[in-house]
Amino acid sequence: MRIIAGKWRGRAIVAPAGPHTRPTADRTRETLFSMLTSRIGSFDGLTVVDLFAGSGALGLEALSRGAAHALFVEQEPAALHALRQNAVSLAAGKTSEIIAGSVMTLGPAKLQPELVFLDPPYGTGAGPVALDRLHRLGWISSGAWIALETGRDEKVSAAAFELDAVRDSGRARLHLMRLKARM
Repeated sequence: MRIIAGKWRGRAIVAPAGPHTRPTADRTRETLFSMLTSRIGSFDGLTVVDLFAGSGALGLEALSRGAAHALFVEQEPAALHALRQNAVSLAAGKTSEIIAGSVMTLGPAKLQPELVFLDPPYGTGAGPVALDRLHRLGWISSGAWIALETGRDEKVSAAAFELDAVRDSGRARLHLMRLKARM
């Protein structure tokens, strides 16, 4: 695995050992960031949250492209080890924070990210459940973009959100969404 673009372009990152984590493939990450770039433009100065972070590849890619801060949330020990190793090897310590724990136990938001990545284990339905919970706890602002990765055969339904785009990439399905406008 590697960082695709930005100041760390081409730098290797490690994937967690073991069967519990499925890192987002470079090609899928490239597709996702192309989709986001066409909507967001620049990542400069953004606050990013990488949930079910695994190796941290999504948040680290955003930092490489100019995001100001990334919060990573991961609970699996091997993934946490890889994530911490990646943050150290890229010297991302000043622009990142790692929470060792479950996304489902996060409390009320202390920051308002402009970009939220969710890459839960495939086939669990955890993405929409986490989105609903995060919305209720104030983690998702009206202008935020949400990027949810699921397995290709998974359907996503989240009442408070509108789907902007869906794209298949390998075994993954990428969903870009935002909060629905209030009437």
